[in-house]
Amino acid sequence: MTKAPPVIAIDGPSGSGKGTIARRVASTLGWHLLDSGALYRLLALAATRRGISLDNAAALADLAENLDVRFAADGDGEGLIWLDGKPVRDELRTEEAGRGASTVAGLQPVRTALLALQRSFCKPPGLVADGRDMGTHVFPEAGLKVFLTASAEERARRRHKQLNDKGIDVSLAALSRDIEDRDRRDSERSVAPLRPAGDARILDSSGQSIEAVTNTVLDWARELLAEDL
Repeated sequence: MTKAPPVIAIDGPSGSGKGTIARRVASTLGWHLLDSGALYRLLALAATRRGISLDNAAALADLAENLDVRFAADGDGEGLIWLDGKPVRDELRTEEAGRGASTVAGLQPVRTALLALQRSFCKPPGLVADGRDMGTHVFPEAGLKVFLTASAEERARRRHKQLNDKGIDVSLAALSRDIEDRDRRDSERSVAPLRPAGDARILDSSGQSIEAVTNTVLDWARELLAEDL
C-alpha cells in the first residue's frame, strides 16, 4: 500500500498568523499549501457574485462541489489565489469576506462538500494546511498538528496595521470587537468548532516575530520528519 504524503496541520483563530507561517513552512520544505480559510472566503465571494444567499445551504454546497480555485505564492512568499481562472486577493481580506466565511463555514452541507476538495490538496512530497479544523477534522492523521494563537488585542493590532498600510481607515476597537465575536462564533458552533486537537502543540505567537514562530514550527517538523513523519 502506498504511504500517504505527510501533512502539517496549522490551526488557530483569525489573526494568529497561521497563514503566513504555513506559507513560509511550505516554501521552506517545498510542500504543497492549503489555505482552507480562503476556501470559505472564496465560496462566500463566489456566492455573492452569483446572487446566492449565504444561508442557502443547498445552493452553497452545490457551488462548493464545483469551486474552481487555485493557490500559489509569489517570490516574496505572499499568497496568490485564482477563482474561476481570475486572480483575487484583497477582496478576500476584507472584514465582510471574513464574516461571510464564518457564516458559510457553520453550515454542515458546505463543510461536507468542501471536505473532499481540501483533502485533494494532499499530494507528494507533502502538504501544509492551515485553518480552524485541519488537525481535528480534515486531516486527523496529520503527523504534526500546531494550534497557533495570540491574544485578541494583539491580533486586532496586527489587522489594524495591515489595513492602515493599505490606506484603509478602521477603528481598532471595532476590529477587536469583531475578532472577539468571531472567536466566539467559531468556538461555539456545533459543526467542527475551533479548538486544538488533543495531540496538537500549542504555540502562542504573542510578542514573537514571524521568523521565530516559523523556525519553531520548522524545528518541530524536522524532528518528526527524522522519525518518518
